[in-house]
Amino acid sequence: MIKKTFAFAALLASTFPAHSEIWTGKASYYGLKGRTASGSRVGGFTAAHRSLPFGSKARVTNLHNNRSVVVTINDRGPFTGGRIIDVSTSAADHLGFRSAGVAKVRVEALR
Repeated sequence: MIKKTFAFAALLASTFPAHSEIWTGKASYYGLKGRTASGSRVGGFTAAHRSLPFGSKARVTNLHNNRSVVVTINDRGPFTGGRIIDVSTSAADHLGFRSAGVAKVRVEALR
């Protein structure tokens, strides 16, 4: 019985993430000509986040139009108060907020 209980608990642990990181707040976009903090370049669907590790993925959803995109974290920031993520211009275009400059978004770390 103990083995079955342990197996069931292990199955549940592998099915559900132990810790989900989700933020809601403002996003902006940026484009750099030089290198990012990780040594790579801004382009495609990349983003800057204060704490997510370089190379990790995050789903960014524009809460106004429900469009979402998966970005790769390759820089640190944003450094403007009240913002939780800076996305590349391509990601901002896909999310539909490039002309506005800022959008309310949900950021979900993907594991």
